[in-house]
Amino acid sequence: MNFQNSLDFAKKMDLYDPLKNFRQKFYLPSQNGKSQIYFCGNSLGLQPKSTQAHIEQELKDWQTLGVEGHFHGKNPWYYYHHFVEEASARLVGAKKDEVVIMNSLTVNLHLMMISFYRPTPQRYKILIESPAFPSDQYAVASQAQIYGYDPKEAIVEAVPRVGEETLRTEDILAQIEELGDELALVMFGGVNYYTGQFFELEKISQAAHKVGAKVGFDLAHAAGNVLLNLHDWEVDFAVWCSYKYLNSGPGGTSGAFVHEKHGNNPNIPRLAGWWGNDEKTRFQMPKQFVPQAGAAGWQISNAQVFPMAAYKASLEIFEEAGIENLRKKGDLLTGYLEFLINDLNQSEKQGNFNIITPHDPNQRGCQLSILTGENGKTLFDKLTQVGVVADWREPNVIRVAPVPLYNTFEDVWQFAHILQS
Repeated sequence: MNFQNSLDFAKKMDLYDPLKNFRQKFYLPSQNGKSQIYFCGNSLGLQPKSTQAHIEQELKDWQTLGVEGHFHGKNPWYYYHHFVEEASARLVGAKKDEVVIMNSLTVNLHLMMISFYRPTPQRYKILIESPAFPSDQYAVASQAQIYGYDPKEAIVEAVPRVGEETLRTEDILAQIEELGDELALVMFGGVNYYTGQFFELEKISQAAHKVGAKVGFDLAHAAGNVLLNLHDWEVDFAVWCSYKYLNSGPGGTSGAFVHEKHGNNPNIPRLAGWWGNDEKTRFQMPKQFVPQAGAAGWQISNAQVFPMAAYKASLEIFEEAGIENLRKKGDLLTGYLEFLINDLNQSEKQGNFNIITPHDPNQRGCQLSILTGENGKTLFDKLTQVGVVADWREPNVIRVAPVPLYNTFEDVWQFAHILQS
């Protein structure tokens, strides 16, 4: 694509955008009577206009049916996780029995690690990326402590080379091989929250399994953003939230993936609860836990119907748009943003905006992380004052995420124009 730094070019791109009408399916926040330039879908996605009706349906069934809503509502609550499993599976490249929607993100990470981090005196180390999202760091550290290991010894960080901001795949694979039979688990973010780097998950999975380790991914910044194929990549487990690119609202419900080679093993260690018991016998109240086959066997408590209703509303939009189509537009939007920032850096004003997200579209999603100078926070605050919603990550990065469902090429051009002024 031969991009041009002009408003006319941006408007033309929007005119011929096959996904342009999806913007109308979302509420756009405003400031001083004008729509904001909302580039924060990597932190909290916008509200679909259909969300209210989905939640009101469940409120209506509760109002009119009471407890009978579990079996006689429009969407019976007893089976609610089934209503979102097929669309969720398509988003992460899984079989429908390999996914379940439940709980919140770090809770699901802990549940997965109970099953897949089973350290021994020889094999006890966990490899994570640096910088990993703090909640992931806290989770893996506490899991190591449960087994009596010092996190400083049990947790190994994959660190970029000196002078570089992102990790090289060959360095990650070499570190996995070096750890060898000491390595119990590789637990990476699918897309790093700080740099926006999309890791080569298939290669990481293969390397981990080659040395006898398990592999899991936190897909908080990947689900609904990049193309995933968890089943074919033979990932052991994955977790994700639904309130970022998946637009299910603050604190929205989470997803979990368990590969069928584990999901069909009823003897795998897990924390059990009655909602994970076989649906056919759950209400017979058996003393012996018999897990459902697949990821659903990791459920503990009743489905979170209202948050899942919001998630269901967003999934319907993804089903209509198609994740492959969204990824194509996302590549163009992000590429245009990168082009404009690079053009700004080369202009007479000599911008000082260092993009630390990989240039290769295969190694990123919608997010560009811009490394700013010492006045970066002041710049970020000025952007906020004029109606740009991005987010700031310490010590000096502005994260900008043009989301293909509701952002436009004009949004991107306007942002760069404001950045220059």
